Amino acid sequence: MRRLPWKPLALTGPALLVYAVVLAGPVLLMLLLSLQGGKGQDGFTLAHYAEILVDGYFWEIYARTFVMALGVTLICLLIGVPEAYVLYRMRAPWRGYFLLAVLAPLLVAVVVRTLGWALVLGPTGPLSTTLMALGIVQQPVSLLQTMSGVVIALVHVLVPFLVIAVWSSLQRFDPDTLRAAASLGGSDLSIFRRVVIPQVIPGALAGAVVVFSLSATAFATPAIVGGRRLKVVATSTYEEFLGNMNWQLGSALAVLLLVVNMLVVIGASRLVEKKFAHVFE
Repeated sequence: MRRLPWKPLALTGPALLVYAVVLAGPVLLMLLLSLQGGKGQDGFTLAHYAEILVDGYFWEIYARTFVMALGVTLICLLIGVPEAYVLYRMRAPWRGYFLLAVLAPLLVAVVVRTLGWALVLGPTGPLSTTLMALGIVQQPVSLLQTMSGVVIALVHVLVPFLVIAVWSSLQRFDPDTLRAAASLGGSDLSIFRRVVIPQVIPGALAGAVVVFSLSATAFATPAIVGGRRLKVVATSTYEEFLGNMNWQLGSALAVLLLVVNMLVVIGASRLVEKKFAHVFE
């Protein structure tokens, strides 16, 4: 009979225990709460999930949430990949200075940062004032309670996650490859498109998964910038819990969001492992 490797289990045991208490425990309680019936009802039921699946209102909220998350992810890819490559080509000490500037949004509390964006995007903010001064618009412009405003605020804070992921991929990149491509007559754009991008795709996909998950589950930014008119799953869950006091339905909303996010993460991870396994060899 094969003996269990007790040393790895002993080393990972404390971390697994903390994980179970901090994360798995609350998720399990949320799942059990979502299966409970309403007032005066005993036992477990799937009625709350059925209510979500047959109601077009909730379908619209989930669609808005994932369209927002997809838009944020695509914009972060367009900004983060070239930004990480530029940082990779920089030399010290400028690389450190610009890397600190990229990571700066993560150093500010989420509520403070979001309130700052609410001021910038409001009708009396710098954006509206500048557009009116340039004569582009004649009346104050506000991006509050709009999808565009929420996407802008989320991109600002989530780009660093993608930059870090791409940066990690570039650390394994052989700079001699760039010199070889240049010696063969490749332009900077051609080298970036045909040499650099294939090497950073695994890191970009990994960062995109993180950005998609964080934007789909974001609460503070959609709540402050989007307001009550632009509801997403996170804000709807909050409203069901504390506004309507329907904890069972709010738990079902949260569980479904978690399940979809897990499916996206697992699917993207399998894609990276299957298509780009040779990059990690």
